[in-house]
Amino acid sequence: MRLFAAVLPPPDVTAELGSAVGELRKLPGSGSGSGTGTGVGAGTGGGQGLRWTAPAGWHFTLAFYGEVDDELVPDLSARLERSARRTAPFALSLRGGGRFGGRALWVGATGDVRTLRLLAERAEAAGRKAGVTREEHHGYRPHLTLARSREPADFTPYVSALDGFEGRAWTVGELCLMRSRLPVSGVPGEQPRYEVLARWALGGSPSRGAAARV
Repeated sequence: MRLFAAVLPPPDVTAELGSAVGELRKLPGSGSGSGTGTGVGAGTGGGQGLRWTAPAGWHFTLAFYGEVDDELVPDLSARLERSARRTAPFALSLRGGGRFGGRALWVGATGDVRTLRLLAERAEAAGRKAGVTREEHHGYRPHLTLARSREPADFTPYVSALDGFEGRAWTVGELCLMRSRLPVSGVPGEQPRYEVLARWALGGSPSRGAAARV
Protein backbone atom coordinates (compact mmCIF):
# COMPACT_ATOMS: atom_id res chain seq x y z
CA MET A 1 0.00 0.00 0.00
CA ARG A 2 1.15 3.53 -0.79
CA LEU A 3 0.83 5.37 2.53
CA PHE A 4 1.42 8.75 4.11
CA ALA A 5 0.53 10.61 7.30
CA ALA A 6 -1.52 13.78 6.98
CA VAL A 7 -3.63 16.51 8.54
CA LEU A 8 -6.98 17.08 6.81
CA PRO A 9 -8.67 20.50 6.81
CA PRO A 10 -12.39 20.47 7.70
CA PRO A 11 -15.13 20.97 5.07
CA ASP A 12 -15.74 24.65 5.82
CA VAL A 13 -12.05 25.39 5.32
CA THR A 14 -11.86 23.49 2.03
CA ALA A 15 -15.03 25.25 0.85
CA GLU A 16 -13.45 28.63 1.53
CA LEU A 17 -10.27 27.57 -0.25
CA GLY A 18 -12.36 26.26 -3.13
CA SER A 19 -13.77 29.75 -3.66
CA ALA A 20 -10.26 31.19 -3.75
CA VAL A 21 -9.12 28.54 -6.22
CA GLY A 22 -12.12 29.36 -8.39
CA GLU A 23 -10.76 32.91 -8.69
CA LEU A 24 -7.27 31.61 -9.49
CA ARG A 25 -8.68 29.56 -12.33
CA LYS A 26 -10.02 32.71 -13.96
CA LEU A 27 -6.47 33.97 -14.48
CA PRO A 28 -5.02 33.74 -18.02
CA GLY A 29 -3.21 30.47 -18.66
CA SER A 30 -4.80 28.68 -15.72
CA GLY A 31 -5.88 25.71 -17.82
CA SER A 32 -9.39 26.11 -16.45
CA GLY A 33 -11.14 24.12 -19.12
CA SER A 34 -13.30 21.16 -18.24
CA GLY A 35 -11.44 18.14 -16.93
CA THR A 36 -12.13 14.78 -15.38
CA GLY A 37 -11.64 15.92 -11.79
CA THR A 38 -14.47 16.37 -9.33
CA GLY A 39 -15.60 19.63 -7.77
CA VAL A 40 -14.17 23.12 -7.64
CA GLY A 41 -10.46 23.16 -8.28
CA ALA A 42 -10.23 19.82 -10.08
CA GLY A 43 -9.35 19.16 -13.67
CA THR A 44 -7.06 20.24 -16.47
CA GLY A 45 -7.35 22.24 -19.62
CA GLY A 46 -5.46 24.49 -22.00
CA GLY A 47 -3.14 27.41 -21.28
CA GLN A 48 -0.11 26.22 -19.33
CA GLY A 49 -1.70 22.81 -18.90
CA LEU A 50 -2.06 23.13 -15.13
CA ARG A 51 -3.58 20.14 -13.38
CA TRP A 52 -5.69 21.42 -10.49
CA THR A 53 -6.07 19.14 -7.49
CA ALA A 54 -9.54 18.13 -6.27
CA PRO A 55 -10.87 19.41 -2.92
CA ALA A 56 -11.50 15.81 -1.85
CA GLY A 57 -7.74 15.29 -1.94
CA TRP A 58 -6.62 18.47 -0.17
CA HIS A 59 -4.37 17.69 2.77
CA PHE A 60 -1.14 18.60 4.53
CA THR A 61 1.25 15.70 4.09
CA LEU A 62 3.29 15.17 7.26
CA ALA A 63 5.38 12.17 6.20
CA PHE A 64 5.37 10.13 3.01
CA TYR A 65 6.04 6.42 3.47
CA GLY A 66 5.73 5.11 -0.08
CA GLU A 67 4.88 1.46 -0.64
CA VAL A 68 4.45 -0.25 2.73
CA ASP A 69 4.16 -4.00 3.23
CA ASP A 70 0.94 -5.04 4.94
CA GLU A 71 2.79 -6.68 7.82
CA LEU A 72 4.45 -3.37 8.75
CA VAL A 73 1.22 -1.38 9.00
CA PRO A 74 0.29 -2.45 12.58
CA ASP A 75 3.64 -1.27 13.97
CA LEU A 76 3.46 1.96 11.96
CA SER A 77 -0.09 2.54 13.21
CA ALA A 78 0.88 1.95 16.83
CA ARG A 79 3.73 4.43 16.55
CA LEU A 80 1.51 7.02 14.88
CA GLU A 81 -1.04 6.56 17.66
CA ARG A 82 1.66 7.38 20.21
CA SER A 83 2.72 10.40 18.14
CA ALA A 84 -0.86 11.69 18.16
CA ARG A 85 -1.26 11.06 21.89
CA ARG A 86 1.89 13.08 22.62
CA THR A 87 0.73 16.09 20.56
CA ALA A 88 -1.90 18.50 21.85
CA PRO A 89 -4.57 19.89 19.48
CA PHE A 90 -3.48 23.16 17.87
CA ALA A 91 -4.84 26.05 15.81
CA LEU A 92 -4.10 26.38 12.11
CA SER A 93 -5.33 28.35 9.12
CA LEU A 94 -4.46 28.54 5.44
CA ARG A 95 -2.52 31.59 4.30
CA GLY A 96 -0.58 32.81 1.30
CA GLY A 97 0.94 30.67 -1.39
CA GLY A 98 4.14 29.52 -2.99
CA ARG A 99 5.57 27.27 -5.64
CA PHE A 100 8.07 24.49 -6.07
CA GLY A 101 9.90 25.70 -9.14
CA GLY A 102 7.57 25.67 -12.12
CA ARG A 103 6.00 22.33 -11.23
CA ALA A 104 3.66 22.90 -8.28
CA LEU A 105 1.52 25.65 -6.76
CA TRP A 106 0.55 25.48 -3.12
CA VAL A 107 -1.19 27.34 -0.30
CA GLY A 108 0.65 27.70 2.98
CA ALA A 109 -0.31 27.71 6.65
CA THR A 110 -0.23 30.05 9.61
CA GLY A 111 -1.08 29.64 13.27
CA ASP A 112 0.68 27.08 15.44
CA VAL A 113 2.99 25.97 12.65
CA ARG A 114 5.58 24.96 15.22
CA THR A 115 3.31 22.18 16.51
CA LEU A 116 2.46 21.17 12.94
CA ARG A 117 6.17 20.74 12.27
CA LEU A 118 6.56 18.81 15.51
CA LEU A 119 3.77 16.45 14.48
CA ALA A 120 5.44 16.01 11.08
CA GLU A 121 8.73 15.16 12.77
CA ARG A 122 6.99 12.61 14.98
CA ALA A 123 5.18 11.07 12.00
CA GLU A 124 8.47 10.83 10.11
CA ALA A 125 10.15 9.23 13.13
CA ALA A 126 7.28 6.76 13.46
CA GLY A 127 7.86 5.62 9.90
CA ARG A 128 11.61 5.40 10.32
CA LYS A 129 11.33 3.33 13.51
CA ALA A 130 8.75 1.06 11.86
CA GLY A 131 11.17 0.54 8.98
CA VAL A 132 9.04 2.09 6.24
CA THR A 133 10.38 5.60 5.57
CA ARG A 134 12.41 5.53 2.38
CA GLU A 135 13.93 9.00 2.23
CA GLU A 136 15.97 11.08 4.65
CA HIS A 137 14.02 13.84 6.37
CA HIS A 138 15.16 17.27 5.15
CA GLY A 139 12.89 19.56 7.16
CA TYR A 140 9.20 20.21 6.82
CA ARG A 141 7.54 23.01 4.84
CA PRO A 142 3.77 23.11 5.45
CA HIS A 143 1.93 23.25 2.14
CA LEU A 144 -1.27 22.07 0.50
CA THR A 145 -0.84 21.44 -3.23
CA LEU A 146 -3.33 23.24 -5.47
CA ALA A 147 -1.98 22.61 -8.98
CA ARG A 148 0.80 20.82 -10.82
CA SER A 149 2.33 21.16 -14.25
CA ARG A 150 4.14 18.57 -16.34
CA GLU A 151 6.09 21.34 -18.06
CA PRO A 152 7.71 24.34 -16.33
CA ALA A 153 4.97 26.91 -15.67
CA ASP A 154 4.96 30.52 -14.53
CA PHE A 155 3.12 30.44 -11.21
CA THR A 156 3.95 34.08 -10.40
CA PRO A 157 0.40 35.45 -10.99
CA TYR A 158 -1.12 32.73 -8.80
CA VAL A 159 1.34 33.22 -5.95
CA SER A 160 0.70 36.97 -6.10
CA ALA A 161 -3.07 36.39 -6.01
CA LEU A 162 -2.67 34.17 -2.94
CA ASP A 163 -0.60 36.75 -1.06
CA GLY A 164 -3.70 38.28 0.49
CA PHE A 165 -5.50 35.01 1.18
CA GLU A 166 -6.00 33.89 4.76
CA GLY A 167 -8.64 31.33 5.59
CA ARG A 168 -10.60 30.77 8.75
CA ALA A 169 -8.84 29.13 11.67
CA TRP A 170 -9.62 25.63 12.85
CA THR A 171 -8.35 23.32 15.56
CA VAL A 172 -6.33 20.40 14.27
CA GLY A 173 -7.52 17.48 16.37
CA GLU A 174 -6.52 14.39 14.40
CA LEU A 175 -3.59 12.65 12.78
CA CYS A 176 -4.56 10.50 9.79
CA LEU A 177 -2.91 7.57 8.07
CA MET A 178 -3.78 7.83 4.39
CA ARG A 179 -3.66 5.48 1.44
CA SER A 180 -3.00 6.87 -2.03
CA ARG A 181 -4.30 5.11 -5.12
CA LEU A 182 -2.61 6.42 -8.25
CA PRO A 183 -4.56 6.83 -11.52
CA VAL A 184 -4.55 3.68 -13.66
CA SER A 185 -7.00 4.51 -16.45
CA GLY A 186 -4.66 6.76 -18.40
CA VAL A 187 -7.45 9.32 -18.81
CA PRO A 188 -5.93 12.84 -18.88
CA GLY A 189 -6.67 14.79 -15.72
CA GLU A 190 -7.61 11.76 -13.61
CA GLN A 191 -6.92 12.47 -9.94
CA PRO A 192 -5.26 10.18 -7.37
CA ARG A 193 -7.74 8.80 -4.85
CA TYR A 194 -7.09 9.08 -1.13
CA GLU A 195 -8.51 6.85 1.58
CA VAL A 196 -8.28 7.36 5.35
CA LEU A 197 -7.05 4.07 6.81
CA ALA A 198 -6.97 5.25 10.43
CA ARG A 199 -7.25 8.42 12.44
CA TRP A 200 -6.14 9.24 15.98
CA ALA A 201 -7.21 12.09 18.23
CA LEU A 202 -4.42 14.45 19.21
CA GLY A 203 -3.74 14.51 22.92
CA GLY A 204 -5.33 11.09 23.34
CA SER A 205 -8.83 12.49 23.87
CA PRO A 206 -10.85 9.65 25.46
CA SER A 207 -14.01 10.88 23.73
CA ARG A 208 -12.56 10.04 20.31
CA GLY A 209 -10.68 6.90 21.25
CA ALA A 210 -7.11 5.98 20.43
CA ALA A 211 -7.89 5.06 16.85
CA ALA A 212 -10.89 5.12 14.58
CA ARG A 213 -10.63 3.02 11.46
CA VAL A 214 -12.61 3.98 8.40
